[in-house]
Amino acid sequence: MRVVLDTNILVSGLIAPAGTSAEIVDAWRAGLFTLLTCEAQIDELRATLRKPRVAELIKPHQAGRLVNRVQKFAEAIECLPEVKRCVDPDDDSLLALS
Repeated sequence: MRVVLDTNILVSGLIAPAGTSAEIVDAWRAGLFTLLTCEAQIDELRATLRKPRVAELIKPHQAGRLVNRVQKFAEAIECLPEVKRCVDPDDDSLLALS
C-alpha cells in the first residue's frame, strides 16, 4: 500500500511520541506501507522543523533523523502533475502525489 502523509503528521509524530501520528509514522517505519514524498514536501518538512515553535519541541538530531529517513526510505516521486486546488498551496504537491 502506498500512502501520502501530510507534513504535519510526520512532525506531530515527533512531538507526541505516544499519539496517533506517531503510530502512523511507526507503521511506516515498520514497513506496513510505502510512504510517498516529493522534493516539495521534503523542503516543507525542513522548513516546518525550523519554525521556532516547533524547534523548541523537537531536538535537532530528531529533526535531522526524520528528514534523513524520509529521504532514504520514502518513495520519492519526481514528475508530478501541476495541481492548484488547495487552500494551502503547500498541500498542492501532496494532492499531486495522491
